Amino acid sequence: MAILKLLRAPLKYLQGRGALLNFYEETKDLGSSYLFICSKSGYKYCHEKIEKSFEGSDCKLHFEVFGGVSSKSEIQKMRKIVQDEGIQVVVGIGGGSAIDTAKATAHYEKLPVAIVPTVTATDAPCTGLSVIYNDDETFDTYLFYPKNPEAVIVDSEIIANAPTKFLVAGMGDALGTYFEARACKRSDSPSLENGGISLSAMALCELCYKTLLENGYQAKLSCENHLITPALEAIIEANVYLSGVGADNGGLAVSHSVYNGFTALKECESTMHGSIVAFGTIAQLILENAPKEEIKKVMDFCYSVGLPVTLKEIGITDVQRVHIAAENACVPGETAHNLVGDVTPDQLYDALLTADLLGQEYFK
Repeated sequence: MAILKLLRAPLKYLQGRGALLNFYEETKDLGSSYLFICSKSGYKYCHEKIEKSFEGSDCKLHFEVFGGVSSKSEIQKMRKIVQDEGIQVVVGIGGGSAIDTAKATAHYEKLPVAIVPTVTATDAPCTGLSVIYNDDETFDTYLFYPKNPEAVIVDSEIIANAPTKFLVAGMGDALGTYFEARACKRSDSPSLENGGISLSAMALCELCYKTLLENGYQAKLSCENHLITPALEAIIEANVYLSGVGADNGGLAVSHSVYNGFTALKECESTMHGSIVAFGTIAQLILENAPKEEIKKVMDFCYSVGLPVTLKEIGITDVQRVHIAAENACVPGETAHNLVGDVTPDQLYDALLTADLLGQEYFK
């Protein structure tokens, strides 16, 4: 029996300059008692705007700076606050870990969740899942939810004033979206939501890729100079919404498996998720024997915005170590197996080294 097509997304998505000043107006139907789970910078840059949006209301607000990792004990701590204070709405403010902690807390307490990303480094804000860690910060599990967030509110001023490296990493994460969904579609593999891939999902994924090519370089320049331009707004939407909803409903393939594989190498620990996903996308296209014009277009884009096109840029100096990453990227259950005809560690190793050779030509 064919997999039924499925499409999921946040209930509401709001983006623009000063969007947080509308926070109360956009979430007031969810409840009147809020727990804001914040990163340190999330609290610093967002709390005043949010408090201002609640002026004149009788809502109860509790801002809590969390420990930095979406761990089991951190989630338990937040659940206790919810229970002790009769919280009705959970809000995550910050990067991926704050967002994942808020989603998990809301899920276990059966409450609505709103998300306020302060960086666009990944597509976590819109997705219906969290990455959960053990208390020693080692990976534990992916937690899948029956629904996506009730609201995602992105204030472009906050993104424009965040370090540009986060915007660039988000573009790397978003770059894989279309090519991974296309691979899943070709092999009839399910999406992250375990459904068939709809025309709407593929359209979002393709729009994500086109938006990156058209606006990426200019958006980077805008962000470096804290300027809010149409190009920056377009890339924020691509990184957060198009990539998030696209990946959720389009599926993953080699690009993200390559990231998972490289996490086994100590020298890549400080390399951002999106940077490795971008390099993994180049390797995936090589494995698929994609037209050389398509590979060149992707590599030109990466080079223009500062995403890696060589192994050296992601921290690898000993190419033999890539064997370890390739083995880890191809373990059973990894999304690399969503490629038509499958992929072996040796094939992936050869593709990664070929990507590196092509990338080195940019620096000659």
